[in-house]
Amino acid sequence: MRDTKIVLSDSEIPSKWYNIMADMPNLPGPPLHPATKQPIGPDDLAAIFPMSLIEQEVSTERWIDIPEEVLRTYALWRPSPLYRARRLEEALGTPAKIYYKYEGVSPAGSHKPNTAIPQVYYNREAGIKRIATETGAGQWGSAMALAGSLFGVEVTVYMVKVSYNQKPYRRIAMETWGATVHASPTDITQAGKQILEADPDSPGSLGIAISEAVEDAASRSDTNYALGSVLNHVLLHQTVIGLEAKRQFELIGDYPDIIIGCCGGGSNLAGVSFPFLRDKINGKELRVMAVEPESCPTLTKGEFRYDFGDTAGLTPLSMMYTLGHDFMPPGIHAGGLRYHGDAPLLCQLYHDGLIEAKAYPQTTVFEAALQFSRTEGIIPAPETAHAIRAAIDEALLCREEGKEKTLLFNLSGHGYLDLQAYADYLAGKLTDYEYPEEKIKEALSKLPVI
Repeated sequence: MRDTKIVLSDSEIPSKWYNIMADMPNLPGPPLHPATKQPIGPDDLAAIFPMSLIEQEVSTERWIDIPEEVLRTYALWRPSPLYRARRLEEALGTPAKIYYKYEGVSPAGSHKPNTAIPQVYYNREAGIKRIATETGAGQWGSAMALAGSLFGVEVTVYMVKVSYNQKPYRRIAMETWGATVHASPTDITQAGKQILEADPDSPGSLGIAISEAVEDAASRSDTNYALGSVLNHVLLHQTVIGLEAKRQFELIGDYPDIIIGCCGGGSNLAGVSFPFLRDKINGKELRVMAVEPESCPTLTKGEFRYDFGDTAGLTPLSMMYTLGHDFMPPGIHAGGLRYHGDAPLLCQLYHDGLIEAKAYPQTTVFEAALQFSRTEGIIPAPETAHAIRAAIDEALLCREEGKEKTLLFNLSGHGYLDLQAYADYLAGKLTDYEYPEEKIKEALSKLPVI
C-alpha cells in the first residue's frame, strides 16, 4: 500500500523554535512608540507582555529552546501528520505531488494552539492571572480559551461582531473552555464606544477588537494581552510546523518546490515556510506563496509603510504592508483573513522578493474547498481554503506544462464549525467582493507620517 500520511513520534517534536531573524538579509524597521514615533524598548511593552516574550520578540538567536512543560502540552496533538493528497492529484490529473501539513488535529482544530500554549505558559510563569485577546473567525480565541483552561489562566476574548454572529459554535467552544467572549465593538471599552458612536451597526474588525483587548489589558495590573499573529514571537512559535515538515520530507526523500499558505496576519504561512526559507536564503530553489482574499488584499494592493496594528492607534507602529488601520473589510466568511496589515517579518521577506503573493475571490476559494473535501475528506476552514485554491491552480499548471513538482500547503484548520459558510455557498448566497481602489486609497491617505 502506498503511504498516505507521514507520521513522527512524540519524541520527534522539535525541542527548539527556529528564528528567521538570524538569517534574513534585511530585518524590518523597528516598531515605533504610538505617541513619540520613536523606536520602542522593552519597558514600553512590559505593561501588556511578560519579559520572556519581549525577549523573544527582539531576539536574533537562531534557535530558541521550547520549555519542557510546553513540549508536554504540544504532545496532546503534535507532531501533526503530513499527508500526500493522492486522491486530489488523481482528480486533477496532475503530475504534481501535493502534500499538506494538517494542523486541524489540535484540540482547537487549528494551528493557533502552537503559540497560544507558550504565550499562556510564559504569562502564568510571570504571575499573570488573566489575559485579554481578540479573535476574528474564532480560531485564535478558541486556542487561547483552550490554553487558559490547561494552565489555569482566565481568558477574555473580544470577537469581531460579524464573526460572533456568523460562527456561534466558535463562541460556544470558547465558553466551554471557560473563556468570556464579547462581540466587538463593545460598550465596555473606550475604543469600542468610539466606534459605536460613529457607526452603531459596525460589523467590527480585527483592528477594532485588538484596540479593545489592548485597552483592557493596559487597564488592569493582573492582565496581559496576547496576539494570535503578526508579532515576531508568534511566528517563532509556529515554526514547529515547518520543522516537523522538513523532517517528514527527509523521511520520504523529497523536498517541496512550492510552499503555500493563506495569509491574514501571517502566522501559519510563516510557521510552515520559515524553516524552508532558511534554505532559500542560502541558495535553495524554492517558491513560497502567500494567499489572501481579494476583499482584503494587504500584500497585493497595500503599501509598505509604518502603520498601527489596531484601529484606535494604541499599538506600536510597525513597518508592514498595510491597507490603513481604519480599513473596514467586508464581512467575508474567512474572518481570520480580514486584517489590514501583515506580520512585519513576512512583509520584509515579501519586499525583498523571497516570497510572493496572490489574491482570490471567495467563490473560487469555496469551489476549491469543495473539491478538496470531496476527494480528501476533510472540510477545510474558509481561511485555509485559500491555500488549497492556489495549490490546485499550481497543480493544474503542472498538468498543462507536463512538469512534476512537489507542492506543500499548510492545512491550518478544519471547517467543521464553519458549516454556515458552506451552506451559504451551496445555496448560492456567497458573492465576490473586490475592494474598490478608491476606498483603499482613502484608508491609505490617513496613515501616520513617519
